[in-house]
Amino acid sequence: MTLLDTATWQGMLYSDGWVAATGGSRAVCSPASREEIGQIGVANADDVARACARAAEAQRGWAATSYLERAAVLRRAGQLFTQHAAAIGDWLVREAGSIPPKAGVETDTAAQECYEAAALASQPLGEIIPSAQPRLSLARRLPVGVVGVIAPFNFPLVLAIRSVAPALALGNAVVLKPDARTAVSGGVSIGRIFEEAGLPEGLLHVLPGEVDAGEALVADPHVRVVSFTGSTAAGRRVGAVAARHLKRAHLELGGNSALIVLDDADLGLAVSAGAWGSFLHQGQICMTTGRHLVHESLAEKYVEQLAEKADHLPVGDPAKEQVALGPVIDERQRDKIHSLVRASVDGGARLAAGGTYEGLFYRPTVLADVAPDSPAYAQEVFGPVAPVIAFSDLDEVAALAGQTEYGLSLGILSRDVMKAMALAERIPSGIVHINDQTVSDEAVAPFGGVRASGTGSRFGGAAANIEAFTETQWLTVQGEITRYPF
Repeated sequence: MTLLDTATWQGMLYSDGWVAATGGSRAVCSPASREEIGQIGVANADDVARACARAAEAQRGWAATSYLERAAVLRRAGQLFTQHAAAIGDWLVREAGSIPPKAGVETDTAAQECYEAAALASQPLGEIIPSAQPRLSLARRLPVGVVGVIAPFNFPLVLAIRSVAPALALGNAVVLKPDARTAVSGGVSIGRIFEEAGLPEGLLHVLPGEVDAGEALVADPHVRVVSFTGSTAAGRRVGAVAARHLKRAHLELGGNSALIVLDDADLGLAVSAGAWGSFLHQGQICMTTGRHLVHESLAEKYVEQLAEKADHLPVGDPAKEQVALGPVIDERQRDKIHSLVRASVDGGARLAAGGTYEGLFYRPTVLADVAPDSPAYAQEVFGPVAPVIAFSDLDEVAALAGQTEYGLSLGILSRDVMKAMALAERIPSGIVHINDQTVSDEAVAPFGGVRASGTGSRFGGAAANIEAFTETQWLTVQGEITRYPF
């Protein structure tokens, strides 16, 4: 039996083993072929309540477990992600529309996230504080208890495991709600991995569901921290519900990231970077290059070469042929992409490449002569669309790049690294890449955006994870009881 053999999880939830969902089940469909490839259980509010209560019960014993044991479970999970990369990658291709190299990045990153989390279990979790009193004064980090993780469809495995693994390593229990459209690759696979890795029962629950399940998870009194990755609109709702219940919500939200091409950049390399940043995984990445700001001396040739590259990129079913782009996730997303492209063209933008689709296969699209208020430039498209706008000097491009509600990732291409770094300081962004495009992530690096892109770097890296998934407690110890005047 393989790790993801359907006989184990078909129509089920992972919650103290594989159990039937009160909310019923739904089909898992390939966005490329439209074929049903499985059935998953769908959690409702009752399923969430039971899982959270059980997680709170199990977490107490897990927090008391030696860090060596917790680290060992995480190391085994990392090994299992590598061992079963082909099976998980196959689901990422069929269920999420990933091309095989992108699926490989997800499985490799999932393993690395587990290894980094294993190391996290033995990190120092406190400090000695000076005190004016004759006592030992400590600030120590304790597990928060139960962590709710809500993950999206685009990088379903990575964007779930990056919160699940460190939360478990630090002594918490986790209730994970993956997007129902990618619940196998982003949920079932994680449940099966930790089941095989020997994680004690009750500590991880995988509950695919719709909005009602997500709201129940955020509001549940047993959940003390919510880790959410998704759209800015949904993130605002999650943040509002969490605030009403006085709990922390770490939000990694949308973006409309700019790639700035300065006048001294190598044109060929810049075009390659721009194409990768905009078209990787059909543009369905929060860090996608959504705006190309190109110096006026290069803009015309940049558009010409980017359009030529877009015209030659193969689009199709990644499960059946070698392609550069697979399908977008569903009709709703395709129609949103197309409406933004058409509205931009109707408003005066020039369609240099793409702008067409067959089924869910949207052609990589390049828009030229774009104005700052053009819909495909001003809004997050979440599709394979590259709007290009020209600028004349550094002041203008700093203003253009900062003229957005988002602040997730920024790329600047220039031979003058110091000039690029100085420019980056003028543009609010949680992530900056000099001489690279906007899409990049590593398990060891802090990740997060500012403004409408989220609540800062609360994902990735030891310091961010400890901050995210523990509470600080002040503890004092003295040898005798203090005498008081009354």
